[in-house]
Amino acid sequence: MSVAALIVAAGRGSRAGDGIPKQYRDLQGRPVLARTLAGFLSHPGVDRILVVIHPDDRDLYEASIAAVAPLQSALLPCIHGGDTRQDSVRNGLEALGASAPEIVLVHDAARPFASPELIDRAIEAGRRRDAAVPGTLVTDTIKVIGSHSEVVSTPDRASLRAVQTPQAYRFPSLLDAHRKAAAARLHAFTDDGALAEWAGLPVHVFEGESSNIKLTHPADFVEAERRLRGSSMTHITRLGTGFDVHAFGDGDHVRLGGIKVPHDQGVIAHSDGDVILHALTDAILGALADGDIGTHFPPSDPQWRGASSDRFLAHAVGLVRERGGIVDHLDTTLLCETPRLGPYREAMRQRIAEIAGLRLDQVSLKATTTEKLGFTGRREGIAAQAAATIRMPEVNP
Repeated sequence: MSVAALIVAAGRGSRAGDGIPKQYRDLQGRPVLARTLAGFLSHPGVDRILVVIHPDDRDLYEASIAAVAPLQSALLPCIHGGDTRQDSVRNGLEALGASAPEIVLVHDAARPFASPELIDRAIEAGRRRDAAVPGTLVTDTIKVIGSHSEVVSTPDRASLRAVQTPQAYRFPSLLDAHRKAAAARLHAFTDDGALAEWAGLPVHVFEGESSNIKLTHPADFVEAERRLRGSSMTHITRLGTGFDVHAFGDGDHVRLGGIKVPHDQGVIAHSDGDVILHALTDAILGALADGDIGTHFPPSDPQWRGASSDRFLAHAVGLVRERGGIVDHLDTTLLCETPRLGPYREAMRQRIAEIAGLRLDQVSLKATTTEKLGFTGRREGIAAQAAATIRMPEVNP
């Protein structure tokens, strides 16, 4: 099936601060747009690329594509956008209609970090669906507020996704949806997925990437520069291990992997006693050679009494990233006779991935008994052992 990529680069990017539009700003020696285009121009599954630009940006555009000159064979002549993003996308679709592709990928010019694997997933989703968008797990609690800033509701994070681009559509379906919206004089859709929903198309979500950030604010450029500097460094892989144990006590549930699990006992602990998250936190701190969970969160400090262990794991992951590192994989084995892990395993994996900002396939969770031997075999307590693999910039002594 033929695939075209439509790169939307007509915006002004006012939230990114003063200066030229953000898609043309320099990022480690190359314009943002050049970095975005390179990912699609070099991808074997994309047949042609069309960029939609603002009429005032022709010189900036020409300078940007000069940076990807060796890859330009699939690049069509650019066209001008409209007053809104929606108008710009429709202009691009109409231009592609002269030699219509079967699948169109719509992508923001200000997302320069879309990986080849993400583009692969988008193309595959476009082959199977009329409309599909990449989404990532939401890690923060979301509140719906009313007109006076009061909280109206708190949606379940498990059902929420933060939507990205590239979004994949069957070309005729998306073009028809845009034409219907234009005929209805609706021009305020900021996302093609929302427009497709309005037009009655079922919109499916495939796995996005937390690294596929959109450069929106000045701080995003600072982070992108840091990331690109880090990518040019040599990284070394480190392995850390962790272990945690808690005795059973009074209660009607235990916390495991960030999930409340009903049980006929609780655990005796200073915090919430989540042995899985405690072991993972220690594994990451071990890989960093930065003490243990008690070093960072002393049990003698009353502020951690009853604290959610989500905070401990998020802190450890944050330390890795602050130091230019990457968490590659987390693996945990739960040791207990009871409760049973099976019914809650996938919810725990998802919650761990949310806390750590990882894909689901980067989180492994297993369980075993000790054949009724020792304190876990006698059902006196629960334990977990964990391993964390991270990559850190190599520092020459």
